[in-house]
Amino acid sequence: MWSTLASTPPARAGHYGTVLVDVEARRPVDLLPDREGSSPAAWLADRPGVEVVCRDREPSFAEGATASAPQAVQVADRWHLWHNLSEATERSVAQHRRCLCALVPTVPVPPPPPAPAPEPEAVPAADSHGSSRPRGHRFAYRTRDRHAAVHALLAAGHSRRSVQRQLGMTYRTVKQLAGAAMPEGLFTGQWQNRPSVLDDCKPYLDDRWSEGCTNAWKLWEENVPLGYQGSYQRVRAYLRDRRTSPQPVTARPPTPRTVAGWILRRPDTFTDPEQLQLKGVWTHCPEIDVLTSHVRSFATMLTARLPDWLDAVRQDDLPSLHTLAAGIGRDRDAVIAGLTQPWNSGAMEGHVNRTKMLKRQMYGRAGFSLLRKRLLLAS
Repeated sequence: MWSTLASTPPARAGHYGTVLVDVEARRPVDLLPDREGSSPAAWLADRPGVEVVCRDREPSFAEGATASAPQAVQVADRWHLWHNLSEATERSVAQHRRCLCALVPTVPVPPPPPAPAPEPEAVPAADSHGSSRPRGHRFAYRTRDRHAAVHALLAAGHSRRSVQRQLGMTYRTVKQLAGAAMPEGLFTGQWQNRPSVLDDCKPYLDDRWSEGCTNAWKLWEENVPLGYQGSYQRVRAYLRDRRTSPQPVTARPPTPRTVAGWILRRPDTFTDPEQLQLKGVWTHCPEIDVLTSHVRSFATMLTARLPDWLDAVRQDDLPSLHTLAAGIGRDRDAVIAGLTQPWNSGAMEGHVNRTKMLKRQMYGRAGFSLLRKRLLLAS
């Protein structure tokens, strides 16, 4: 009897089951209510005739099969091996995203023309009826009105104390207004840029923006551990200004997922532009060049070369591949069987999809026992 173990999500999110499939008959033989290693182990213990267990690389499945069916040959599915490698490849490329930005030539941005120094006459004058005043100039209009009122009373012969009582101002304010010949002299220091809590984080935001990260919430979360104590709205406003300001039109660098796709593809399927871009990535980032050689050697790897491939990966500075190599090392026998045996988990995938369809039909109206009966009796 040949058995396949695979996990599948049930009707409600957060709970998982295990489908067991006879890969010779290509039909399910049982459905377990969870994906803990103890459930497949108990199922296998009652069936000592199992000769091959084709499974994914879930550690609990490996432990359960080893404990309850030590006589069975465990086969790690080749598709899951390649899927694990693709995830590790994308993580490795993402760690070198700065090298991808170097592929796009920088366009020199001309410096903005210097802003003219504000002149007193540039402050808006008061209108005659006090209507249709532009927003943002309330300080200027209020200062002009108060300056005129103070000087009118002083010209009529009132003292500064008298002006203070009549206008309800402090003596310091009356003295300041009375000492200014023109109200424009009081505008000095207004509308100046004030220091912001975001100033120290702006270089980091600019670097991440140039790397292609434009999500304000993500950048705010990245800045909080760096000491930023301001609000998310400040980060969003700063990036909104960057987004709406005119920028030179330049080509976008390839994303880590795009580069990972190039590395994982067969070399004979590349177009000429893709081949040139990948060569440019290798030139600017030797680590990605080494990563490509490891991925392609894995794709053509034979059983005898598996230890050599693991040793070669450990010698390079590729942490994501180190994690994959460590997992393969722990599961080496099953991986070798997956590369040499004709068995795989392909027969299980269709039954997993059919199980999901049955769960959607039953959502909220039945439990696990009915789902199990429908899956087994409809096969």
